[in-house]
Amino acid sequence: MTPDEFRARGRELIDRIAEYLETVEQRPVTSSAAPGDVRAALAEHPPTAPEPWPALMDDLDRVIVPGLTHWQHPSFFAYFPANTSYPSILADLLTAGLGVQGMSWATSPACTEVEVLMLDWMQELLGLPERFRSTSGTGGGVIQGSASEATLVAILSARWRATGGTVNATGDTTRLVAYATSQAHSSIEKGLRIAGIGTDRIRTVAHDESFAMRPDALAEAIDADLAAGLVPFFVCSTHGTTSSGAFDPTLELGPICRDRDVWLHVDAAMMGIAALAPELRWVNDGVELADSYCTNPHKWMGVGFDCDLYWTADRVALLGALSILPEYLRTTAAETGAVPDLRDWQIPLGRRFRALKLWFAIRLDGVESFRSMIRRHLGLTQELAGWVRADDRFEIVAPHPLNLLCLRLVEGDAATDAWIERANASGGALFTRTVLDGHPVLRVSIGARTTEARHVAAAWDLLRSTI
Repeated sequence: MTPDEFRARGRELIDRIAEYLETVEQRPVTSSAAPGDVRAALAEHPPTAPEPWPALMDDLDRVIVPGLTHWQHPSFFAYFPANTSYPSILADLLTAGLGVQGMSWATSPACTEVEVLMLDWMQELLGLPERFRSTSGTGGGVIQGSASEATLVAILSARWRATGGTVNATGDTTRLVAYATSQAHSSIEKGLRIAGIGTDRIRTVAHDESFAMRPDALAEAIDADLAAGLVPFFVCSTHGTTSSGAFDPTLELGPICRDRDVWLHVDAAMMGIAALAPELRWVNDGVELADSYCTNPHKWMGVGFDCDLYWTADRVALLGALSILPEYLRTTAAETGAVPDLRDWQIPLGRRFRALKLWFAIRLDGVESFRSMIRRHLGLTQELAGWVRADDRFEIVAPHPLNLLCLRLVEGDAATDAWIERANASGGALFTRTVLDGHPVLRVSIGARTTEARHVAAAWDLLRSTI
């Protein structure tokens, strides 16, 4: 492709993206494709010569887009928000065009310094503790690909600190024990497995009626393991669990972990961004007691995936766990401590210029646009909750202070399961099924950038009509 062709195709592609986002509401939320349909509709073998652009676009329109679940649809109420925005899309295009490799400061100084600045901007905007700031001397932040990666980095840092770094030499993790509730994200167990912590060393701590971790149960579990000669090393406190939106009481968990020298990680992946609105800063309660924290602008802010913000208050443990320095990566700037090499703050070596998405979104859309969207979603969730409470066929099964509502049919589990299937099969909206305390539940996550009151009202009509 020549530069002139690139310019022409680029303009056409941007128009296609804009048209898609402007008209996505006219599509069914989900695809009707059956397993194997997409592959069967495409060429089985690669072409031997370049193909014309129109042929590629025809396959895009005919096969690819109809095979998508439309996460940007205003009637997407499943899983969690996955918002993008026009500034974020432009920044991703620029990132691809610049094609820089930001594994170290020396390989692209702006890639590192803008990212460090963006984490400091977000620390300020979210009202996070000063010890997470890059200038604190002990902590700092970095962009991870997802909360799952952030969790693994936290676990590895905790493992290094609990073993005094000896795990790097011996690999012995047999006495280490970790703690979370049944409501914690599956990435917690996955990260622990990757770190060599067997399932027999992962404790499921009891939760209360609001699905939040019970501090007394955590203290009892840790003390029992200490008495047995084991080494409690990691606790995950979730601020907004995926299944129910529960908030673990970090203010009470923090002293328990501090007194027993256990790493406390706060996973606020889905709902931590709510703290952009000053009146919602309660979502950060207790974070000042945490060793690490993460939240995702690529969920509820309008910064396209992948962009997880991870902060640590103990960069020594992080670097001890992850830093490896072969000769070909040595630089004077890094060795003197003048700059960080962010490859040492993550699992992979390579790094894209992901911070551009935050920089563009904050500067071009403005923070008030994010706050307005969050407040609108909260109002819509509370309005929906009022409708549910007024209909005695339904039951709300978990607290709903933010943008997630969990409900079921009072008729029972079988009826609820069948109802969820019918609602999703309609194509008019998409919801997620989960299980809370052994009972199936329908989750309504209101967080798409374009969702308005009429979309929530239509979803409620759909839910009532499919009972």
